[in-house]
Amino acid sequence: MAARFELLVFDWDGTLLDSAAAIVAAINAACDDLGLPAPGDERARHVIGLGLRDALRHAVPDLPEERYPQMVERYRHHYLAHDHELQLFDGAAALIGELAGAGFLLAVATGKSRLGLDRALRISGLGEHFRASRCADECFSKPHPQMLEELMDELAVAPGRTLMIGDTTHDLQMARNAGVASLAAAYGAHPPAELDALAPLALVHQIEEMARWLRTHA
Repeated sequence: MAARFELLVFDWDGTLLDSAAAIVAAINAACDDLGLPAPGDERARHVIGLGLRDALRHAVPDLPEERYPQMVERYRHHYLAHDHELQLFDGAAALIGELAGAGFLLAVATGKSRLGLDRALRISGLGEHFRASRCADECFSKPHPQMLEELMDELAVAPGRTLMIGDTTHDLQMARNAGVASLAAAYGAHPPAELDALAPLALVHQIEEMARWLRTHA
């Protein structure tokens, strides 16, 4: 059977890297540094996947614009102090290697900065498998479709041959806005019911289930 998809675009945090808790902790610690009320875990988890400034606008809505640089600096301080300790989800590295070996084009669309993604790809050892990537400081933040549109243009793949794989509603809404199918990682930052409401092709609850689905349906 011919492959349905040619290009598989992965979100990073919460989809391949088990980092949601660390992001929430860094947001809350940055708020504490600046004497601000912490947004709470649910609100902080909701912003995962957005560009950092868009995330802060939602997580800390009362923060004056002129204090954003301070908040960004403190967030990065806390996150980068521990990001080298974060682990890929069990089976993620093997899955990416398998998909690359099977001939899929692999890409990343992430709310990370370019510096942050390059660091993560280097630490994880997965960089060699991805043909292209887009970050929040290079494009409009999710759910704007620019990241996917640029990746499809760069790799010359049509929307109907592209699959977005992510753990947040921002990922799935971006896919919808770009006319691209999506697969929901229901083990990440956003609740499964919220993901399911955006009609992904499927919800998977662990990496091995994702691998089985992709082997059968991609």
